[in-house]
Amino acid sequence: MRRLISGMFTLLAVAFAQAQDTINKPLNTAEKMLLENTKLTIGGYAQIDYNQAFGGDFKQNGHADVHRWVMMMGYKFNKHTSFISEVEYEHVKEVFVEQAFLNYKINKYIDFRGGLLLIPMGIMNEYHEPTTFNGVERPSLDSKIVPTTWREIGAGFTGNILEHSFKYQLYVVNGFLGYDGSARLNGANGLRGGRQKGAESIMSYPNFSGKIEYYGIAGLNIGLSGYFGKSQTGLFDGNTPSATADSSVVGISIIGADFRYNFKGLQLRGQYNYIGISNTQQYNNFASSDVGSALSGFYAEIGYNVFRPLKYKTELTPFIRYENFDTHYSVIAGTIQNEAYNRTEITAGLGWKPHNGVVLKADVQLLSNKAIDDWRKVMNLGIGISF
Repeated sequence: MRRLISGMFTLLAVAFAQAQDTINKPLNTAEKMLLENTKLTIGGYAQIDYNQAFGGDFKQNGHADVHRWVMMMGYKFNKHTSFISEVEYEHVKEVFVEQAFLNYKINKYIDFRGGLLLIPMGIMNEYHEPTTFNGVERPSLDSKIVPTTWREIGAGFTGNILEHSFKYQLYVVNGFLGYDGSARLNGANGLRGGRQKGAESIMSYPNFSGKIEYYGIAGLNIGLSGYFGKSQTGLFDGNTPSATADSSVVGISIIGADFRYNFKGLQLRGQYNYIGISNTQQYNNFASSDVGSALSGFYAEIGYNVFRPLKYKTELTPFIRYENFDTHYSVIAGTIQNEAYNRTEITAGLGWKPHNGVVLKADVQLLSNKAIDDWRKVMNLGIGISF
């Protein structure tokens, strides 16, 4: 028996060692740019969509949109010091800076990073190029619960412990703006309206964000995220009594877990997030809002590259995704729980990649919420480019 157990552990150790040779640490586009040997690095991505609701008794217009066009630029001053920036044009009329940070490599385990940073929460907030996810539109969980693309000004440390296949990020950042004369947080959209995006941001309190990822098994990545702090308010202006200003602030705690697994054409991914919000009774009364005291959501997705067994160089991936999210998962006394905010979406479709940086997508979505006994239907077509 001892020999059998010893043999089993030996085989597992050999298999694990062989798997380690094929493991790549998780890198988003900005981190890949940091590894380039050239002084100046240029990249970008684009997403062009067509959305058409159908079914029911009335004909509805479709909507075609250059959803986003993003240019990325990085500059390496020397082997330690780099700058990464990302400018986004949305809907051909809105311009945003999505990232702009200095990265200083202290040693092989630690990098200092400061500037406008993506908050490391979930999958999509860091890996949101259209060639990296299935479906024309990003999961709605990453809009209503994790408000992708979520970025704030801050600084901290990131790095990899290669010997143990761990990546970590830890930042102190500016927080959500909760009040600027009116409520920026509400029941329908949760925290999304509070993103400051680095644009003349108000800072009342520091917030803390962190994530650890394990990538020690070939094809598998597991992440755990956390975010803790308070919302910011425009009432700390030196003229408003502190007791009044305090009513415009909520406490925010977010936890998240996610995984991605790719094996011989099989693609699995999933994510769960929970948000606890404190002081909501005072905030809702003061700001005439209906923000929930807890938000929660998850999604699970499976896809398969059917061209892989055929040895084709291109990829064709049918997929299906199920998600449920509730921005009124819990409410305090005095706030009516709106069942329409408990939403379910099923998305099924396929994507064809004639090149790793190009994808053509098509899918159908079934959308519902707990307040209605019906499904709204939407067809989506899209083109995605990343380079």
